[in-house]
Amino acid sequence: MRHLLAIAILIAVAPALAAQDPRLEARLDPTTRAAVAALVDSARAAGLPTEPIIDKALEGTTKRASSDRIIAAIHTLSVDLQAARNALGPTAPDGDVIAGASAIRAGAHPEILDQIKGVRGKAGISVPLAVFTDLVARGVPADTASTVILHLAEGGASDADYAGLERSVARDIGAGAPPGASAAIRARVSTGEVGAAATGGPPPGVPATPKDPKGKPASRP
Repeated sequence: MRHLLAIAILIAVAPALAAQDPRLEARLDPTTRAAVAALVDSARAAGLPTEPIIDKALEGTTKRASSDRIIAAIHTLSVDLQAARNALGPTAPDGDVIAGASAIRAGAHPEILDQIKGVRGKAGISVPLAVFTDLVARGVPADTASTVILHLAEGGASDADYAGLERSVARDIGAGAPPGASAAIRARVSTGEVGAAATGGPPPGVPATPKDPKGKPASRP
């Protein structure tokens, strides 16, 4: 109820904001447009990136979501962006804040963002956090994914290393490996703690892709 009241107040006090972005003007009804514009204005004043909020609202219209659902979705996104900004600090690039918001939404604790930032320094955290979000989407528990991403950062992993981890875990899962086990083992391989199989196959604990009699990977049903 308090959330709805706050939105109603924003709509009442910010009618002029509705025309700030022509995309909102063209695709949102007046009530939704005013609420979105007010939240965009508040996010801008708080030093948050606003493009993800606009994109989320437009995504809602594409999916024919109701006004209430669009407003609730962008409000949640605004909260996640603020949590990421608080964790990363006022000078963090917008890309890192956006990636941080997605990671928080996927289950990352804000503290892990600050820890990864502290280890990575100028290397940035948008790629590690994007990989975190992808791992969770593939079924890796959020706590395991957090540990893996931070472990790689502490091992000096590059963006390419993170991308390689993401690809390897996806292959392992496709071959039937448990997502969490694959992520944990692949991270140890990436940092040199566990050697890859001599044949170039998966590391210990990750099942190999079955092969047909000619030695080629067999197709799975």
